[in-house]
Amino acid sequence: MKHLFLALGLTTVAGLAQAQLYSNGPVVNSEGQSVLSVVSQSTFGVVSNADFTVADNFVVTGPGWNVEKLDFFAYQTDSVGFTFTDVTWSIRRVDFGFNPGTAVTVASGSTAVTNGGFVGFRVIAFPVPDALRPIWRISADTPDLSLLPGEYFLTWALAGTGNDGPVVPPVLGSYGIGDGGWQQATGGSFIPVRDARSLQSFDLPFEIQGSVVPEPAAVAMMLAGGLAVLTAAKLRRARTGAGSSPAA
Repeated sequence: MKHLFLALGLTTVAGLAQAQLYSNGPVVNSEGQSVLSVVSQSTFGVVSNADFTVADNFVVTGPGWNVEKLDFFAYQTDSVGFTFTDVTWSIRRVDFGFNPGTAVTVASGSTAVTNGGFVGFRVIAFPVPDALRPIWRISADTPDLSLLPGEYFLTWALAGTGNDGPVVPPVLGSYGIGDGGWQQATGGSFIPVRDARSLQSFDLPFEIQGSVVPEPAAVAMMLAGGLAVLTAAKLRRARTGAGSSPAA
């Protein structure tokens, strides 16, 4: 019974469903478009490849997170279908200074990616929208990774078989509104980057999937629930045994 109780407790804690822990913002509007304003903006997107690593910040809340998957968003101009192959990533805790280059790396990897689905298009508002830049969700499973509450940077560099990029579009509507935490490194230090025309900052899209670390009280409640199930089963067996008679 002791072994069964332990198994019930582990199953209850480990069986928490994967969910979205964090989103750095939407990629496209309700029409499936990420629209570049030719009047005020000049940035189609941010190159993320072997020569250009990008980074943006996020905050872990609550008791902490168990991270299971990272989702990125990018396009390769004129590509047909999903062309992405892998991503080199790291998660770095911000302890001193708001810079991924000085943050402490808590996890990193080079991971093969899977097709998370077509998202929409990066388009020009004028003269007509086009379909040259299809944006895809790029999913990368991570090893078992637990993050304590606090501020972090996620860095990533994508690889693909297309002729350009990969290029990361900005978060929808984040010009001059988001916290502008994104930075880029070209083989050296990370530096904040702004749109060349508007001189505004913006955010880069990504999502983190996993589960929230259970609070101690929640763990105790789940274990108590497992104990209650075992107790009820034991009582049923006892009643069944008391009501039976020896075989003739």
